[in-house]
Amino acid sequence: MTERSAAELPARRGSPDDIVLPFATIRSRVAGRIVRLGAAADTILSAHDYPESVSELLGEATALTALLGAPLKDGGRLILQTKGDGPVKFLVAHYDTPGALRGYVSFDKDTVAELAKAGRTGTAKLLGEGRMAMTIDPGGTQSSYQGIVALEGGSLTDAAHAYFRQSEQLPTLIRLAVARHFVGGSGPDAGWHWRAGGLIVQHVPSLGGDPKPDETAEERDARLHGDDDEDWRRVAILAATVEPHELIDPTLSPERLLLRLFHEEGVRVSPALEVAAKCRCSRERIHGFLKGFSETDIAEMREPDGGISVTCEFCSTKYRFADDQIR
Repeated sequence: MTERSAAELPARRGSPDDIVLPFATIRSRVAGRIVRLGAAADTILSAHDYPESVSELLGEATALTALLGAPLKDGGRLILQTKGDGPVKFLVAHYDTPGALRGYVSFDKDTVAELAKAGRTGTAKLLGEGRMAMTIDPGGTQSSYQGIVALEGGSLTDAAHAYFRQSEQLPTLIRLAVARHFVGGSGPDAGWHWRAGGLIVQHVPSLGGDPKPDETAEERDARLHGDDDEDWRRVAILAATVEPHELIDPTLSPERLLLRLFHEEGVRVSPALEVAAKCRCSRERIHGFLKGFSETDIAEMREPDGGISVTCEFCSTKYRFADDQIR
């Protein structure tokens, strides 16, 4: 994989959207990624008639899933799920290599509407307390594994930070942003469209290093793993200055944003990874799913004319099977 300085890259042609851009700071050796979702976010969120606050939450989840799933090799998958006691009972987002995103939310419409009237639509109110699980399937012959952290009335970002702190013991900073953007004109793209973006930076553990004078083994371990690493703390402070609008601004390329944030550190980028909204459902898959039900269950699902309609929860595609097509 060829790395180049962000300042050396030519201007990206077209919209700098639907990509994950890996990067590393030169001076401080901190690794990171930027995700920018345009059409991918709009396709996923517009497929559902969700309230705005629920759409924003799902947008954050898809951006986070892309950030965390992008390093997986071909055949890998990352699944992010939440279950809580808030009005959003269940949320799931999938990232399948190379770059396929999808997701959906199950929620209590009446409670979300009440919160909206009261102006209390933050992520913490929607999720409540519960748990967030991240299931990682590396693909191939490697075994999948799952990390679970508590949802304690905070945001998805808070839960992700807790995951890396507890499961990976890796100092991490994550920022996410979701908003609707208005496109002017009279063309087919005119109107409001969803956008999402995110940034992650992670400390790269040092492989060695001479002890400092009067430094204990515990202090050296903390320094090498980021807790007391001056380079890491400096980059984390710079990354934390990113504004939400910068993460989703269609006129600001990810490369220019990196230079804006880390110009004093120096930054190198790797080739961008493309991302797209893509569901795994198909008529054949749904048909196979129906074959697994008993005759009694099938009878309960039949509509007055004997057929069955199935709507994919992820992409809202409706599949219709006539009476003679079910078995």
